[in-house]
Amino acid sequence: MSEKTASLSAFAQALEARLSASLVRADETRGETTIEVLPENWLEVARMLRDDADLHFEQLVDLCGVDYFSYADAEWDTTDVSWTGFSRGVEGEGPGRFNWADRPHPAHIPHRFGVVVHLLSLKHNRRLRVRAHCADDDLPGLTSLVSVWPSADWFEREVFDLFGIVFEGHPDLRRILTDYGFVGHPFRKDFPLIGNVEVRYDAEKKRVVYEPVTSVVPRVLVPRTIRDDSRYEQAQAESKAGGAK
Repeated sequence: MSEKTASLSAFAQALEARLSASLVRADETRGETTIEVLPENWLEVARMLRDDADLHFEQLVDLCGVDYFSYADAEWDTTDVSWTGFSRGVEGEGPGRFNWADRPHPAHIPHRFGVVVHLLSLKHNRRLRVRAHCADDDLPGLTSLVSVWPSADWFEREVFDLFGIVFEGHPDLRRILTDYGFVGHPFRKDFPLIGNVEVRYDAEKKRVVYEPVTSVVPRVLVPRTIRDDSRYEQAQAESKAGGAK
């Protein structure tokens, strides 16, 4: 038994043993169990998690999409800053703020899109997070889970609308938040933060017109990724240095 396997709870170890052929990995962080399965086994694993008497995850609480494009990259300097904080005038070069021809290609992420579901077993009072990465980055997709958990219906529509992930076998896969004629998927990290078009009323044409966005300059106003924030360590170091004088 590996050191990592030994650190897992009995429940996580049982899942790892039972799903060994379908599993990519099993992790436990802060008491939360997460398993990652192969995309081709997405539906099969879902059925087993619901129907197995020892698991009995009869309820799907949430389903969401994830775009791992430039995952863990940050535009903000979080290691060499003072206690005064971040500047709000950073000109961003990250996702949504670059020319498409010059877009970054993160080599450390094997698959860009993923789908995550959160399951609940009322019978065993237990929760589980299940994740799978879509095999195709150009046309990401997974099998629909509506046949297993009907509550996945509108969740999958939302993921399709915002991320462009297609769920094969979904009974009514169409947009749910944006307009039916909307172009693009807003939660993709390469989607412009200011949008592709802007809308105004044209008095001469007496109708609403759509035009390319020209009036808004993209800027980074909120830190996108913060890992270990060094502001507090820096503030303590400056305070000690000031007291020593």
